Amino acid sequence: MEEIINKVAQSQLEVFDLEDYYPKGIRTQIDISQWLIEGFLLKEKDFREALKNHDWSQYQDHLVAIHCSTDAIVPAWSSILVTIQLAPFAKKIINGSLEDLEASLYEELLSKIDYSGYQDKAVIIKGCSRKPVPMRGYVLAAHYLQPFARSIMYGEACSAVPLYKKVKTV
Repeated sequence: MEEIINKVAQSQLEVFDLEDYYPKGIRTQIDISQWLIEGFLLKEKDFREALKNHDWSQYQDHLVAIHCSTDAIVPAWSSILVTIQLAPFAKKIINGSLEDLEASLYEELLSKIDYSGYQDKAVIIKGCSRKPVPMRGYVLAAHYLQPFARSIMYGEACSAVPLYKKVKTV
């Protein structure tokens, strides 16, 4: 019987796994509608009082997304005021959804990576993550890898989708 050879394991492919860069920390979404009258009406005095009485220390070292879950039209300063209350405690604060928060975290960290180790290599941006890696993370990874990589694929080594191949110059 012939020995089964794992050609994928022996390949020269470099795997770029966004899960390896997944930022640690507790993600929290704060809904401004909790401080609105019936979830829709912002009365400034009541809003400010509710924020003043809220326990902001519970968000110590959290990664926070501020949003409004209702169709209320809230003034821009309302999110800014919540941010000011959170600032002494939260590690990061954005206005938007938890997905927006993940995208923001990846934008920040992917811009700081040294991609020169991928120079002239065949790279697979690993898909099928178990963590909530946003699509923007994959897009940015391809953007940052392209100037260095010989080729870029997406997925798994056994079923990668080719995305980019550097044009050979003579």
